[in-house]
Amino acid sequence: MRIQSLVGLLGLASFATASIHVPNYDNEDYYVLHIAPTSSPLDIAATLGLTHKGQLGELKDHHIFSTHKQEEDVVSIELKARRRRKRDAGSSDILDSVKWSQKQQLKARLEKRGPLPPPPAGYYPLKPREDDAPVAVAVQRQDLVARTLGISDPIFKEQWHLMNTVQVGHDVNVADIWMQGITGFNSTVAMVDDGLDMYSDDLKDNYFAKGSWDFNDNTAEPKPRLSDDKHGTRCAGEVSAVKNNVCGVGVAYDSKIAGIRILSKLITDADEATALNYAYQDNQIYSCSWGPPDDGRSMDAPGILIKKAMLNAVQNGRGGKGSIYVFASGNGAEKGDNCNFDGYTNSIYSITVGAVDRKGLHPYYSEKCSAQLVVTYSSGSGDAIHTTDVGTNACYAGHGGTSAAAPLAAGIFALVLQIRPDLSWRDMQYLVMQTAKPINLDNGEWQTTTIGRKFSHTFGYGKIDTNATVEAAKTFKNVKPQAWFYSPWIHVNQDIPQGTEGLAVSYDVTQAMLSAANLERLEHVTVTMNVNHGRRGDLSVELTSPDGIVSHLAATRRLDDSAEGYQDWTFMSVVHWGEKGVGKWTVILKDTLVNEHNGTFVDFHLKLWGESIDASNAVPLPMINEHDDDNHAEIVSTTTIVGFTQAITPLPTAISLSGNPTDHPDRPVNAKPTGTTVADMSSSTSTAAPVSETSKVSWLPSFFPTFGVSNKTQIWIYGAAGLIFAFCASLGIYLFMARRKRLRNNPRDEWEFDLIEGEEADALTGARGAAAGKKRGNRRAGELYDAFAAGTDDEESETEGYADEGGDEAEKKLYDEDEEQHVIGDESDYEDIDEKAGRRPVK
Repeated sequence: MRIQSLVGLLGLASFATASIHVPNYDNEDYYVLHIAPTSSPLDIAATLGLTHKGQLGELKDHHIFSTHKQEEDVVSIELKARRRRKRDAGSSDILDSVKWSQKQQLKARLEKRGPLPPPPAGYYPLKPREDDAPVAVAVQRQDLVARTLGISDPIFKEQWHLMNTVQVGHDVNVADIWMQGITGFNSTVAMVDDGLDMYSDDLKDNYFAKGSWDFNDNTAEPKPRLSDDKHGTRCAGEVSAVKNNVCGVGVAYDSKIAGIRILSKLITDADEATALNYAYQDNQIYSCSWGPPDDGRSMDAPGILIKKAMLNAVQNGRGGKGSIYVFASGNGAEKGDNCNFDGYTNSIYSITVGAVDRKGLHPYYSEKCSAQLVVTYSSGSGDAIHTTDVGTNACYAGHGGTSAAAPLAAGIFALVLQIRPDLSWRDMQYLVMQTAKPINLDNGEWQTTTIGRKFSHTFGYGKIDTNATVEAAKTFKNVKPQAWFYSPWIHVNQDIPQGTEGLAVSYDVTQAMLSAANLERLEHVTVTMNVNHGRRGDLSVELTSPDGIVSHLAATRRLDDSAEGYQDWTFMSVVHWGEKGVGKWTVILKDTLVNEHNGTFVDFHLKLWGESIDASNAVPLPMINEHDDDNHAEIVSTTTIVGFTQAITPLPTAISLSGNPTDHPDRPVNAKPTGTTVADMSSSTSTAAPVSETSKVSWLPSFFPTFGVSNKTQIWIYGAAGLIFAFCASLGIYLFMARRKRLRNNPRDEWEFDLIEGEEADALTGARGAAAGKKRGNRRAGELYDAFAAGTDDEESETEGYADEGGDEAEKKLYDEDEEQHVIGDESDYEDIDEKAGRRPVK
């Protein structure tokens, strides 16, 4: 067996070396470029003075390039220069096919979600396991299962998570499924972790070399190399430890297990993106027991390349059925952390799994959030998970944290795929949600959802029940393709009252909107927000659906002292699964502490994801870019948005806010909105529905337009117009009198032309330019524009040649010149973006 394994690994080494670039970060810089499919990456490399290293993993039209190490982002500099040349000369160039670029940087190591320090003193209210006696009937059944299946592994009876003979019923309920011969055959789980000991006698027979790679040391063998590289092997043992005379068994002990090593050294986003797509036609499930720090302070999300990789996997992995990602919810509960502050666990593409202990209690470490789908078993109540360890014949009895819960779930999903390999990534989420078993129903956190399921932010929809899930899978009908609806950006720009009141903002979704979006019923709901605040940890956010179901999107975090607020942060909820989505959605933002730290609710964006009405009209989600919402603006604009209303309510004080249904999401973070204004603010408490100022009787004569705004706003508009008219009239009189005076003092004929200099020349030139409306290219006008844009004479306007119909926000977004991430396209790209931003070229 060892010889066969070595031969297989040698064969794989040549295959992997040909398909994966081995980086040298000490001496080279690396860039990822998204280029047009018709362009040659070799020609682009030659033009930019780079070396083409190949396609980036499985990401189509994304290529990696290298050059010698230097401080500058040389690609961004050259692409900006090309953009200016294109604007001036208008000629085509190979660089016009570069749609996006990013210089790669080594980033902080992602953190493993286990092992853990001891729990706080007095945390567990029940006596520890060793004081409890096994139940005789349960022991007899365990013996029967072991004899029938030929399980002789020495620690099998200690693996309470598989068959609990003490707290009967507190296990994954897998025995009956095994007895049917469903043991994970033909299923493959990839452990994305710190390595996998493929020479362990407990794992070597199930090791899947073709799906394995070491992205830290760039070799085909992802074996543990550091003293603490044990996490991945322990997780793998939970899934695929074979039946033999070593340790115990995995929950899917006939499944294949691959190792993808990324956690032991610094890597780039390009490395991680490649890892999360690695061998995605053969690796079916990716188990990820890691993430940003669970410190109650961090707020971190995967970069754009990683988001692209995950979207690519769910659309194209497993022959189009989609890769299944399983993420551990996080171990920061004791520090007040919440898994909605983690951009991996709150991804709609992840099945996020929390933990319960062997007594069915919530462990002190397992994070709560509205993005958590289910829980399963891990450490707590005096015990932990018993599994395989690094070494030829080594076992471990202390594996725990949500790190142990996620691979246990992944192994259960491998059992499901054995009998239903045709299930999509969304099918698996439906199955798990529909068959989970609620526990601890007396804790007061459970609410009954629209479809009759119970949900708790602590336990999700409940614990995974293997028997129920597999049995349901046998007759499960595949769901229709995914559809989605994006609301406009809803501009708020209101101060958040401190204390218990909060600021409530509502947005009405109509059936016409969802029908136009081909959306039948909901699965995930996401809310992207911008909030300015002096202490982020004071904030909490709730989302209430039209059916009255509440998602706690964000909870206060006592250790989070950040003054950054929420900057385009996306929260996710699975609480509203199965709802229709029609009606008023309300976001309630609270500044929970009365102190010197205050803030402003800037804006938010509601997104509804779910099953399509008509599968024949469904289309794949477009590949995202670094401005995620910009990429979906086209889809939003095709949706008929009628009856747009927006009510902002500091509870219980009422405020009415008028909205602009065509607000485009292209705007810089925390920018002052241009499309929404506060009509009125009432200081009196009222129980009646807010009354919009726009519905009051206008003070103007009927032949004057009201513009659909309040009386106060009408006064401001007409007052400003009057001042402008008075100024222009005064200027005209002044110029007329000045000219008459010169003509009287000039002995020449009044038809003879005279040179006009100084301020008068500037004023007349500006007047002629405004009247003609044909050119913006004269130097004087350019200087004036630069002054408003905080530019210099050496800095040409990136928006010259356009008349703005969509607002300065969209223009600024389009020509963002970030040194790290650069967007550029050919003429058609510019035209598409101009159309979305509501601009037209000046003829």
